[in-house]
Amino acid sequence: MRILILGGSGFVGRALADEALAAGHLVTVFNRGHRAPVPGTRLLVGDRLADGGLDALRSGTWDAVVDTWSAQADAVGAAAALLAGRAGHLTYVSSRSVYRWLAPGPLTEHAPLTAADDPGYGGDKLRAEHATAAFGGPVLLARAGLILGPYEDVGRLPWWLRRLRRGGPTLAPGPRELPLQYVDARDLARFILANTGLDDAVNVVSEPGHTTMGELLETANRVTGGHARLCWTDPQQIVAAGVQPWTDLPIWFPPGEVHDFMHRADVSRALAAGLRCRPVAETVADTWAWLTSLPGAAPQRADRPTVGLDPAVEETLLPA
Repeated sequence: MRILILGGSGFVGRALADEALAAGHLVTVFNRGHRAPVPGTRLLVGDRLADGGLDALRSGTWDAVVDTWSAQADAVGAAAALLAGRAGHLTYVSSRSVYRWLAPGPLTEHAPLTAADDPGYGGDKLRAEHATAAFGGPVLLARAGLILGPYEDVGRLPWWLRRLRRGGPTLAPGPRELPLQYVDARDLARFILANTGLDDAVNVVSEPGHTTMGELLETANRVTGGHARLCWTDPQQIVAAGVQPWTDLPIWFPPGEVHDFMHRADVSRALAAGLRCRPVAETVADTWAWLTSLPGAAPQRADRPTVGLDPAVEETLLPA
C-alpha cells in the first residue's frame, strides 16, 4: 500500500513507519523535519500550525493515511479535509482519555465521553475525533491506552529502567500483583496497518492484566543488570507521603477506581479485529536496548511533564 503518516519520526509515528516498511509498503511521512526520518521513507516537510503549512500535501494520493497528532483539533480537521478524495482510509491515533473521567467500567467503546468543551488532553482528542468527519470516508479511531516501547518520548518506562539500573534499595509501589494494561507502540502500529478499512472506534490496548506491576519491575531489574533491591511498599503509605501516582511513579496507580479506569478497559473489539500484544519482557528488553544505544539523553516531549520520583522523597519511604 501507499501509506502517508502525519508524524512518522517520533514515537508512535516512528513505530508505524518501521512496521509499514517491514511489511513492504511505500511510506511517506509528513512532519516538520526536526528529527531524522526513518530510512526508506519519503519525507514531506511542513508545519501544520503555520499558514500554508500543509502545502506539501496538496498533491498525491494514498491508500491509507495515519494521523498521530495529539494537540489542536483544527489541525486534524484541516488535514482530513485536504486529503478527502485522495486517500482510501484515515486512521486517527486517539486515546481512551476521550471517555468521561471515572466513567463506570469496564470501558467499552460505548462508554460516556468527556465533555466537548473539556479543555484538557481528553477534550483535544475528542474534538480531533469529531474533526476527522471532514475526511468524508472510512475512519478508524484507534483509542490507545498507555503506550510503551522503544523511542518512547514521554519517559515512563525509560525512567523505571534508569532507576533500576542505578540499583540499591528501590521503592516498588504495591501491590506486586497489581494488573496493568498497556500497548507496545509496535503492536499498535501493526493493528492499525492491518485495519486500513475499518470504520469504527476501537480501544487498542492489551487485555487487562497483560502484565503486573511485579512482573514489569522484576523484568526491568533483570534486563538492566539486577542491581536493584525492590522494596514493595503499601500503596496507602506512598499516597499518604504525597507521592503522585502516574507522574512521580510512572505507570502506577494504587488499587481503586482510578486504577480500574486506566487498566481495566474492555478490548474485545480490538482482539476480534486482530490485536496481538507481545510479552512484557520483549517490550522491556527492546526499550532498554534502545536507551543504551543513544549517544545522549532520551527524547522528551515538550508538551508532557517530566516524570519520576525525587530520590530524597524515595529515601523517606524506604525501610531503614
